[in-house]
Amino acid sequence: MNSFVFSTVADVVVGAGASEQIGDMVATMGISRVLIVTDAGIIQFGLLDKAILSLNAHNIEYSVYADVVADPPESVVMDAVAKAQVFECDAVIGFGGGSSMDVAKLLAVLINGEQSLSEIYGVDQVTGGRLPLIQVPTTAGTGSEATMVSIITTGETTKAGVVSRTLLADKIILDASLTIGLPAHVTAATGIDAMVHAIEAYTSKRLKNPLSDMLAREALRLLAANIVTAVKQGDDLEARSAMLLGAMLAGQAFANAPVAAVHALAYPLGGNYHIPHGLSNSLVLPFVLRFNAPAAAELYAEIAPLIMPGKVLPDDPVAVTELLADYFLSLAVDLGLQTTLREMDIPEDDLPKLAKESMLQQRLLINNPREVGLDDSLAIYRQAY
Repeated sequence: MNSFVFSTVADVVVGAGASEQIGDMVATMGISRVLIVTDAGIIQFGLLDKAILSLNAHNIEYSVYADVVADPPESVVMDAVAKAQVFECDAVIGFGGGSSMDVAKLLAVLINGEQSLSEIYGVDQVTGGRLPLIQVPTTAGTGSEATMVSIITTGETTKAGVVSRTLLADKIILDASLTIGLPAHVTAATGIDAMVHAIEAYTSKRLKNPLSDMLAREALRLLAANIVTAVKQGDDLEARSAMLLGAMLAGQAFANAPVAAVHALAYPLGGNYHIPHGLSNSLVLPFVLRFNAPAAAELYAEIAPLIMPGKVLPDDPVAVTELLADYFLSLAVDLGLQTTLREMDIPEDDLPKLAKESMLQQRLLINNPREVGLDDSLAIYRQAY
């Protein structure tokens, strides 16, 4: 066995209604003033209400920053930092989707003023500590609650990441009741996003290890068995709970065995056309699977029974990979998601530009089991068109 390092969060609380006990959890940590990082939709739908009642019951002072947007730009991060410094909080709670949790991570680091945002971009550039950090996901997809990565929009179509173990939360609260009522298309896209995290972690060329493999397999088992029910019967708490846990396990897996070409090709779609991240992944996934088959078919064949339980699979791993690609195309249709770039109104003439932009994602492409060149990327986009 090769030596490896595995890092994850210290404490995970799982249970429907768990977020209603957040005041007690915060008080136990010795915290008295928290800044809650979230978005306007969370406030609008009342998802934060019971958590705030719990904070009030324990005399925890709080302030809510609700200006997070999808694909948050640097300006949102710095605005949140300024508000947190005025409030003088002693802890941060990320409450919402991946964007809110990503901003919460950076806020917890930047509030002390020791480093600027530009100084911490990249891998292991955070040199100081952070405030106590609690993450409460309200979607089952990004896995951001369990990762050491925060992605921020830096330009019109560009993003940059902060990667540091310092960003790992002190506590995660998985409360599936917060995901009840999530729109079907969001449940579908974020669910496939989580499956991509597990698949790419399991086949990652770098840092793949027995612990990340174990988490990826269990994540895929939970996600594949429950995604259709969660989308089509959105009030099924058991399915919602399984999706939320599966997404976190996938997050723990890819936090240690990083994602690869699916994400590298998905990012330009989100950056240029504001396609939700999970849907961007779904659009390119089948074609990346087929591209990777010469190098990763045996690994795909190992996880295929978890994704397609009960299906009789051939002995040939490449043939299994083809079935896996077909499965994800069929799943997207079944869940009501678009399956081609053409359906997203992407001009065919833009494909070469997208291929060039995907080549900028070398931090991801180096993890892919098969080397991806510019021509390869363009061919994948054309197949997805």
